[in-house]
Amino acid sequence: MRNFILFLLILFSISVNAQHKSLSFNNNGKFKIIQFTDIHYKKNVPESAVALKLISEVLDAEKPDLVVFTGDVIYAKPVKEGLDDIFNLVIKRKIPWAYVFGNHDDEHETSRQELMDFVTLKPYCLAQAGDKSLNGVGNYILEVKGASEDKVKSVLYFFDSGAYTPIKEVGTYDWLAFNQVEWYRAQSAAYTKQNAGVPYPALAFFHIPLVEYSMMKAEKYDQLIGSRDEKECHGKMNTGMFAAMREAGDVMGTFVGHDHDNDYIGEYYNIYLAYGRYSGGNTEYNNLGKNGCRVIELEEGKRTFSTYIRLLGGDKLYPVTYPDTFAKKAEVKQ
Repeated sequence: MRNFILFLLILFSISVNAQHKSLSFNNNGKFKIIQFTDIHYKKNVPESAVALKLISEVLDAEKPDLVVFTGDVIYAKPVKEGLDDIFNLVIKRKIPWAYVFGNHDDEHETSRQELMDFVTLKPYCLAQAGDKSLNGVGNYILEVKGASEDKVKSVLYFFDSGAYTPIKEVGTYDWLAFNQVEWYRAQSAAYTKQNAGVPYPALAFFHIPLVEYSMMKAEKYDQLIGSRDEKECHGKMNTGMFAAMREAGDVMGTFVGHDHDNDYIGEYYNIYLAYGRYSGGNTEYNNLGKNGCRVIELEEGKRTFSTYIRLLGGDKLYPVTYPDTFAKKAEVKQ
């Protein structure tokens, strides 16, 4: 009887998720994404209460079409109960959500695969374990369909950026593997072919920034919008993901976390490289002030998006539009 009840619960969860696998633009041709990052949640620890407050406040005010958690959500045992505290805030509002891992999520006696197995049974969860031949757990794609037609209009890429360096003598943090880059190239090419040779407008989400964030800072520091209060803590090896994205021509922006004292956005060779905003409480270092999130809005049929940082309490900072904001800044500089 117990096994039968468990079977029914799993069937129910799968059926609920199946109803929400398809994302689409609303009737106004907009699609809004909220990025929460580095929540570093500790269950029953008072310092984490502000994270729950932020999530509830933002979801009610912004009414997003998708919520993306870009890693380091959980920071202590009990892991599953802590994740439930976070994700249930989204689930009870019936909002689809996605999740990629940071370098800390699996440090509490629960592996990445176990975490993914746990969350993918949750209602409204769109995260996927992805191809097992690739590095990491959670390399997957979500399509955004049109408001009035069942056709792909935008593509969202999600990557597991790993945790710590696989080569002891080479830095501290991991980097995207060659097989992840090749997988992206193949998927992107297939989507472009499907769209008569025109790349779909796309975004990418992962935890650890690319090396190009540092390169952009070095070359365009005076053009960054937002706070840069710590150096970019990426892996030391550059395996070519940025070059692949630039060659493919679909990705307009990448969105990461990891570095708690950065929430900036900049432009590098026509791709916007952005941080989210530290979303947690005082369970880890954070010196930007109020916690917050990043809001991103796509427009159907257009190669554009708008984004800003939203703080606890409702203040909105650093509004940016792709591709206009940095194109205008470049014109002024010339």
